Amino acid sequence: MTTGTLLAVCRVHELLPTKDSTGVTAIDKRAVAGAVNVHALGLTGDIQASRKHHGGPTKALYAYSQEDADFWTQQLGREVTPGLFGENLRVGGIDASHAVIGERWAVGDQVVLEVTMPRTPCVNFARYLGERSWVRRFAEANRVGTYLSVVTRGSICAGDTIRVVSAPEHGITAAQVYAGLDERQAQALLDAGASGQIALTPQVRKSALQALKVASPA
Repeated sequence: MTTGTLLAVCRVHELLPTKDSTGVTAIDKRAVAGAVNVHALGLTGDIQASRKHHGGPTKALYAYSQEDADFWTQQLGREVTPGLFGENLRVGGIDASHAVIGERWAVGDQVVLEVTMPRTPCVNFARYLGERSWVRRFAEANRVGTYLSVVTRGSICAGDTIRVVSAPEHGITAAQVYAGLDERQAQALLDAGASGQIALTPQVRKSALQALKVASPA
């Protein structure tokens, strides 16, 4: 059983203005002290300014690994502090980018989360960081982290142990979905969804169907 540590719990510090139709972004997240309640749509006290793109039950929480943050610290020449990438959970010892779709994490004594899909970088992320060609660079590195849904509510805090309590047999990871599925991977995900082994998000299902269409053009 894979285990890791919840290094930080992060929630919105300040809403920042954007040029899109939403008008604001909640990407400015910072680590908070003490226990934080987890509900169906994320953390108590957090905000998802655009639930169409960054929220809702299948994107309740966003996790990012310290190991990936360390990579970017070297690449950018500045520390990638918890929350800088808009993540809610900074984790250590758990590879969030390569977590299997449908994998479940037990966090602390109460909360259970399920891996749903990779994070897709957006223009607000790029503007917030102020790094040249950031969306392209982030995408090419494919250290994207993962979104999670909430299976069991409760409270979490920094220092909690994370245990991977189950992982579907299909083995397809968030990073593989983001990179683009091949025909075998796409069919494996669709079969897992059809059998009830996992609950595919509309985005992942669409990616799988598109991969099969490309592999078998009409």
